[in-house]
Amino acid sequence: MTKLTFVAFDGNRFDVEAENGSTVMENAIRNAVPGIEAECGGACACATCHVYVDEDWTGVVGEPAPMEEDMLDFAYDVRPNSRLSCQIKVRDELDGLVVQVPERQG
Repeated sequence: MTKLTFVAFDGNRFDVEAENGSTVMENAIRNAVPGIEAECGGACACATCHVYVDEDWTGVVGEPAPMEEDMLDFAYDVRPNSRLSCQIKVRDELDGLVVQVPERQG
């Protein structure tokens, strides 16, 4: 299992164990992480699972694909380390990944 840490806007931390092949968004929903709405269910058709990837992890997570970049245009307070959590697949290399949840979605 891969360990993920979600940091809610209020600073509360949620440490979860995630199966490889799942997405960061799926694990947020399964563990009731506040602030991740995921209205489209992971189809990359909205921006309600927006997160900020911790600076130490941006290189490992990688850059968003063009479709994801288009959806990020609809996100609130987009930053260089913004990603849609539905597009980040859990894998061994992401063990210890930290993402922050923005103040609000959309």
